[in-house]
Amino acid sequence: MKNSYFITGFPGFVAGALLRGLLQEKPDTESIYLLVHPEKLEEAEQKTNDIAASLEFPRSRIEIVPGDITKTGLNIDPAHEKRITEQVTHVFHLAAVYDLSVSYHYAYSVNVTGTRMMNDWVKQLSRLKRYTYFSTAYIAGKREGNIFESQLNEQQYFKNNYEQTKFQGEFLVEKMMQGTVPVTIIRPGIIMGDSITGETDKFDGFYYLIKAMRNPTQAAFRGYTGSGEAEGNFVPIDYVVRASLYLAHEAKGENHTYHLTDPNPYKMKEIQRMLALEIHGKEPKRKVPISILRMLLSTGAIRRKLGIPKETLDYFEYKASFDTTRARKDLEGSGIECPDLKERIAPAVHYFEHHQDDSSKFPFLR
Repeated sequence: MKNSYFITGFPGFVAGALLRGLLQEKPDTESIYLLVHPEKLEEAEQKTNDIAASLEFPRSRIEIVPGDITKTGLNIDPAHEKRITEQVTHVFHLAAVYDLSVSYHYAYSVNVTGTRMMNDWVKQLSRLKRYTYFSTAYIAGKREGNIFESQLNEQQYFKNNYEQTKFQGEFLVEKMMQGTVPVTIIRPGIIMGDSITGETDKFDGFYYLIKAMRNPTQAAFRGYTGSGEAEGNFVPIDYVVRASLYLAHEAKGENHTYHLTDPNPYKMKEIQRMLALEIHGKEPKRKVPISILRMLLSTGAIRRKLGIPKETLDYFEYKASFDTTRARKDLEGSGIECPDLKERIAPAVHYFEHHQDDSSKFPFLR
């Protein structure tokens, strides 16, 4: 029998890219169910129509399912739940709160309670072949040095509520590896747009660097930030999608955790240098202490004007390296590799410069 897929987090950026990748790589898919929060139904309908039409995939084989991961049974209409649970073979759980400045209560409800509800729901799937959970490499929290894929609970502290609740969510999923549910855990680095086209649905993470570098009124943000010795682990969405789909379908991917991070990351100082050369044609001339930038971003007016949350500054001081031994080993022979960031700078800047006026691409600004 053909595979059927269940994806949460749609119409979000990664879930949308995963849907597109799935239609391209698995065109014989029987059906795809997209769990969508009721507030996002209109957006989800339009995005689904656009993706299906662009790839000439039968729209009738994609079903938008209203629901809520924080509710028992995902709040799926009982009239449809039996049909869905009897068909689904692969689950991709991407729904989460990614805001670095989110409150603990809200982050916990989505990233922890939502994951617990998903875990309970997948246990009833009679045809399940793989449950793929999207975590983040930054569940390592404040740990420094080499971070291995096999490590999770090392009694670490966290830089923000996002990291802490994603750790708590992954902890719940990892425990399922000891049971009968076939699990794959994906820990991406900071996801950016397509490595070739630069296309993205949102301008956060890496794009905060571009936005700061291009701002004509805040010279402090155009210099080197701090020591610049921290690694900037930015990975393109096409690499994350291709690798995730591959590992979720291969037997060797079962019950393993993968760092889909850059195996050859650049230091932040070098990244800022490459960005400055691409944007201004010259290298930064000054070094700006983190303390000054933190003070500036503690001012609401400046934070809103720049569109940069102050929590991002913590990652300029974060001295950790994410080991990718398992990911590289299990992707060997697939032709799937993380492209060099140096080759991705120009497409990212170009796409930003041509789409920066789309305010919807700046989520959770406060």
